[in-house]
Amino acid sequence: MKCALPLESSMNYRRVLITGGAGFVGSNLALKLKLGNPGLHITCLDNLKRRGSELSIKRLREVNVEFIHGDIRNKEDLEFGEIDLLIECSAEPSVLAGINSAPDYLLNTNLLGTINCLEIARRHVADILFLSTSRVYPTSYVNELVYRETKTRFELLDNQKTVGASKYGVAETFPLDRPRSLYGTTKLASELLIAEYADTYNLRTIVDRCGVITGPWQMGKIDQGVFVLWVAKHFFKQQLSYIGYGGQGKQVRDFIHIDDLFQAIQTQLDNFDEYNGDIFNIGGGLANSLSLQELTALCEEVTGNKIEISAVKEDRPADLRFFITDSSKFLNKSGLVWKKDANQTVWDIYEWIRDNEAELKPILS
Repeated sequence: MKCALPLESSMNYRRVLITGGAGFVGSNLALKLKLGNPGLHITCLDNLKRRGSELSIKRLREVNVEFIHGDIRNKEDLEFGEIDLLIECSAEPSVLAGINSAPDYLLNTNLLGTINCLEIARRHVADILFLSTSRVYPTSYVNELVYRETKTRFELLDNQKTVGASKYGVAETFPLDRPRSLYGTTKLASELLIAEYADTYNLRTIVDRCGVITGPWQMGKIDQGVFVLWVAKHFFKQQLSYIGYGGQGKQVRDFIHIDDLFQAIQTQLDNFDEYNGDIFNIGGGLANSLSLQELTALCEEVTGNKIEISAVKEDRPADLRFFITDSSKFLNKSGLVWKKDANQTVWDIYEWIRDNEAELKPILS
C-alpha cells in the first residue's frame, strides 16, 4: 500500500530521534517525515517487544531511516550523538497493563523510560514532542457523564455538569483528580515531568493527548488497536466478543487516522513556537466516532464477511462506556480538518491486510 503524500515542510531540524520508532505511530511518523524532508537524519529506537513491530525495520531502512534495537529503560541505549528533536512515542500502551499482573514493565517503561528520554533531550537541548493519551482523564468522571442509549450506541448529551465535557466530548479542562488506570497515570506523570524539565532547563515541549489512533501497519489487539482488530477478524473470518456494558456493542470511541495525526504533528513541528509549552487533545472527535455495533456493520460491508460475535456482559477493569475527544483547541488554532472518515479508514486497513495477508495472518488472525 502506498504511503500518503507528505505535507510540504518548513522544519528546521537536522537530527531527530523517535523512541518507539518501530511501533505503529513511531514508524509511520518516521516514514512520512523522511519523505517530506529527505535531508533529515532520523533514528528510530525500539525494543521490538510488540509482535509485528519487526516488520517496520525493512520499511524504515528502505527510505534510509536508521533503526537501533534498544530500550528506553536502559540509559546506555540512549547514548546518541547530537539530536535537536525528540519525538517520544514509546510506551506500554495497554490500559489493562498491571491490573492482573505485576506493573514493573509498565512503570519502568512509561516512567523511568520517560526520565531517560528527558535526560537525552536535556543534554542536547532538543525540542520534545510527547505523545500522551486521552486515558489521562479519570475513568469514573468519564463514565458518570450524562448520556442516552440509542439503537446502536451510547451518546453523550450536551447538558454536562462536569467542566470540560459536552456532546462534543472531553476537552483539556476536564478534571484530573481521580484514578484513571495505571497506564493513564504513568502518562500523566510523564506530562508533569516534561513540564518541570521545560521550566527548569528551558526546553521547548509539546504534549499531545491522543485518542484512538488507527490505520495500516497497526498490529491490533483486544486491549489496544481495536479498529484494526475488528477489521482483521472479519477479514480472516474469526470470532469476536462485545465485552461489557451489557454485551451489546454500544461502547463508542472516536478515532484518528495515522495520516491525520501526521498532518497535525507536521503542523506543530513546522510552527513549534506557536504550540510550545502547551497540551493538546488530538482525536477524531464526534464526527469520527463509532460504536462496536457500527464498526461491525462497516466491517461487514467492506470485507463482505459476517462473523460470530458473542456477548460478555461483565465490564472490564478501567473500561469506558464512551470516549469522544474534543480537539477544538488544536483544530481552531491550526485550522486543520481531518481528511479520513470511518469508511476510508476501514477501507485503508482492509486493503493493507489484503495486500500483506501472508505476513499479517500469523500476527492478526
